[in-house]
Amino acid sequence: MERVRKVISYKNHFEDFLLKQPKKVQNKIFKVIEAIETLERVPSNYLKAITGTNGLYEARIKLASNIWRVFCFFDKGKLVILLNGFTKKTQKTPKKEIDKALKLMAEYYQNKKGGKR
Repeated sequence: MERVRKVISYKNHFEDFLLKQPKKVQNKIFKVIEAIETLERVPSNYLKAITGTNGLYEARIKLASNIWRVFCFFDKGKLVILLNGFTKKTQKTPKKEIDKALKLMAEYYQNKKGGKR
């Protein structure tokens, strides 16, 4: 399948989250990432902008009645940077998770400006 964008993770937050998940969930997460990489228009049930965050998105993973979220953002439009993930237990996304993702996003741009990767 043709890739329209590249997905990478920033630091090890995504991997840490991923490795804690059961195999079935990991596979589902990979499916969602594949959709983000290959679909020109990613459906909002897979990827949704978080209101009021200036560019933060959540990749949405659902398996049976369980829900997971992985925060991410676009860099130069074609590169998706994965940040932290969590298991969603409530209707609303916890503010501390959003704050953590925003902090990581700011750090990413800071490091990029400074030439560090």
